[in-house]
Amino acid sequence: MGKGFKMSVRVTYEHELGLLNQDLMEMAHMVERAIEQTFTAFEDQDFQMAEDIIKGDRTVNDMERAIEARCLSLILRQQPVAGDLRQVSTALKVVTDLERIGDHASDIAELILRIKSDHAYHIVKHLPAMAAAAGKMVHDAIEAFINRDLDAAVSIIKRDDEVDNLFNQVKTDVIQLLRVSPDQADQGIDLLMVAKYLERIGDHAVNVCEWTQFSRTGALKNVRIM
Repeated sequence: MGKGFKMSVRVTYEHELGLLNQDLMEMAHMVERAIEQTFTAFEDQDFQMAEDIIKGDRTVNDMERAIEARCLSLILRQQPVAGDLRQVSTALKVVTDLERIGDHASDIAELILRIKSDHAYHIVKHLPAMAAAAGKMVHDAIEAFINRDLDAAVSIIKRDDEVDNLFNQVKTDVIQLLRVSPDQADQGIDLLMVAKYLERIGDHAVNVCEWTQFSRTGALKNVRIM
C-alpha cells in the first residue's frame, strides 16, 4: 500500500471526522437552546414556545440517529485506533446524553402546558435557582466538550452537588406548599416533576464531562479503558 494512498485515506478520515464534529456541535447547541427556551416559556407562560420545544425534540432525535450512523460508518470503514477511536467512541456516548437532555426539556415543556398557571415558575422558591444551575451546567459541559477542556470538565462535575442540594430544597418547598395550600397538590407534584427532570439534566451534563475526560485520557471514572 503506497504512501500516497495512506495519506489519501487519512485526509478522507479527517474530513469525515470534521463533519462528525460539526454535527455534534449543531446538536449540542440545539439542546442548549431547548433548555434556555424551556425556562423562558415557563417564566413567561409562553405556551406556543412550549409546543415548539416539544416539536423540536423530534429534530434532536433525528440528529442523534444521523450522528450514530456516521460514527458507526467511521468505525467500520476507517477502523480508527488509539486517540481517533476514543474520539469517535466519545461522540457515540455524548449524543445519547444530549438526546436525553433534549427529552427532558420536552418533558418539562409538556408539564408547562399542563400546569398553565400564572406565576407557577415562582410558586416553589428554589425552582428558578435550580433551573439556572442546571442550565448553566449544560452550557458549560457542552463548551468543555467542544473545546476538549479537561480542567473545565472536572470543575463542572463538582457543581452537580449544587443541583442536587437545590433539588432537596425544592422538595422541602413543595412539602410546605402542600401543607399551606392542599388545593394546589396537583400543581405541586407537577413542579416537583420539573425539578426531577432538572436533576436528571444535571446528571447528563456530568456524563458529558466524564466523556470529555475519556476523550482526552482514555479513562472513565478514573478507570483506564483505552
